[in-house]
Amino acid sequence: MRFSGFTRGLLATALASTALTGCMGSGGGALTELPPASFVASKEQPGEEYIIGPLDSLQIFVWRNPELSSKVQVRPDGRITTPLISDMPAVGKTPSMLAADMKLALGEYIKDPIVSVIVENFSGTYSQQVRIVGATEKPASLPYRANMTLLDAMIAVGGLSEYAAGNKARLIRYDRATGKQREYQLRVNRLLKDGDASANVKLEPGDVIIIPESMF
Repeated sequence: MRFSGFTRGLLATALASTALTGCMGSGGGALTELPPASFVASKEQPGEEYIIGPLDSLQIFVWRNPELSSKVQVRPDGRITTPLISDMPAVGKTPSMLAADMKLALGEYIKDPIVSVIVENFSGTYSQQVRIVGATEKPASLPYRANMTLLDAMIAVGGLSEYAAGNKARLIRYDRATGKQREYQLRVNRLLKDGDASANVKLEPGDVIIIPESMF
């Protein structure tokens, strides 16, 4: 298909406009960059309390009642079934909250049960995962770990694909204070290829990292 000089000019203008828009936030301004994080935390600190998610594997221990103890996997509907307890909601609770609910339910059958809930294999809820999509070697949803950084996430997904536009990557984060979603600019190429420590940033539970492909 042939284009006139005028048409080619319009296409070039449209492409330039699209590229410019890709660097702008939803409000029309340039995307904010997050402050850099060190490769190794100067002080390891615990994260938020773990929230049980679908497909988590749980060890339920009822003291002095081995017949009531069991290993279960949280069903996709967010519930579990153990001896004497059917369809107990588990998703959205901390292990201690679930243990308290099971203690109350088992109290109808045995006196003063002591229940412990141990999470053995972690999946977590979406709000506790870090999701990396786009031009990576293996896009994935990762359970958030305390003090997790962009470098940790990129190692887990095998780095960038051949055609990734790493310096145009974005991080989408839910701001609990405002109830709104915010976008931040990421410089993944600078981090992985140039070794620029200032491009490493701290992640939070629920972050979504989007890495586009280069247009050329």
